Amino acid sequence: MRRYLRVLFVCTLLVFCSLLYIFNQLVSSLERADHRERAPRTRAADTGLSERAQDDRSAPQDPVQLAVVACGSRLEETLVMLKSAVLFSHRHLCFHIFSEDHLHAGFRQELESWPQRFRSTFSYSVYPIVFPSENAREWKRLFKPCASQRLFLPLLLKQVDSVLYVDTDVLFLRPLEDVWSFLSRFNSSQVAAMSPEHEEPRIGWYNRFARHPYYGQTGVNSGVMLMNMTRIRHTLFKNDLAAVDLKWADLLMPLLHKYKLNITWGDQDLLNIIFHYNPESLLLMECLWNYRPDHCIYGSNCISAEHSGVYILHGNRGVYHDDKQPAFRAVYDAIKQFPLDGDPLRGLLLPLEEKLKSDHSYCGRSRLVFTKRLRQSVTELQEEQERSRPAEV
Repeated sequence: MRRYLRVLFVCTLLVFCSLLYIFNQLVSSLERADHRERAPRTRAADTGLSERAQDDRSAPQDPVQLAVVACGSRLEETLVMLKSAVLFSHRHLCFHIFSEDHLHAGFRQELESWPQRFRSTFSYSVYPIVFPSENAREWKRLFKPCASQRLFLPLLLKQVDSVLYVDTDVLFLRPLEDVWSFLSRFNSSQVAAMSPEHEEPRIGWYNRFARHPYYGQTGVNSGVMLMNMTRIRHTLFKNDLAAVDLKWADLLMPLLHKYKLNITWGDQDLLNIIFHYNPESLLLMECLWNYRPDHCIYGSNCISAEHSGVYILHGNRGVYHDDKQPAFRAVYDAIKQFPLDGDPLRGLLLPLEEKLKSDHSYCGRSRLVFTKRLRQSVTELQEEQERSRPAEV
């Protein structure tokens, strides 16, 4: 009897071990399959793009809509920004340029003079500056000349569904359509995307000095603002002005009247107030999509830029035109001086890298963040130039 029990025990043990081996092999095969399936997604995440966004680069799409407001002496700066957009983008672009009347001819003359290979990649419209007639002077003088025009874009561009607004002192170091892809990440309640005003609360402005409500811990910066304007036009926004939620068109003027004596940064402050009461309506982007001197002037504090490089450079505080932050000025000058039909490696990237070596400021010590992603954009531009050249006979 014991012999049969031993045999039964051995057989049971062998069956158990066999089942365990088969289960282990099955799990291993599933893990390998899952790894192969996830690998393309991981690569997409490493470049800062979702699979959908990468597919969008090659699929036929409607133009990417870019809006800018230029007044005073901002003609050249705006053209350099538009140049950076055209230089690295792969999709057709549509520019909406709001400017004072005396600048219109300058925009048209310069844009029409660009090489046909680039001129064919964008369309543009130039508009006058328009504010509500009863308070036009007050809106125009808010913060910088005409800057508050951005608040009225959803009401002026009524036929445009979405738009990327940028300040004139912005430079694109990667294709514009990549920031445009954030629209596909909006949930059902989000109407806009912006980046934080500060990464480090100890040097934040809003959390230390603001005399009004603001978004999140350190506020948001409106120099790069992606908007679903259809949603903005139809959303009812919570507020501290009335007992009921208000539409965008009914919100702006009462907001200005209540807070005009307490705001410092004009329309950006008003946007912070709006999204303070409606945080669910805002998608927050990382600092590399709006990289400013504050991210390096006291030491590097934009971790995403350290990892992946700057995607969008924002030279606020006039740093493109003085010597306070040589790294920012070097990037601006490099794009400004580069001929659109030139060699982007020898004519743009290499001279810029050499120039940055002589900058020993805090921002200069972080010089790799300025060229890390730009190098990839230059490589893509070179490859595109090679493909577009006629084959030798």
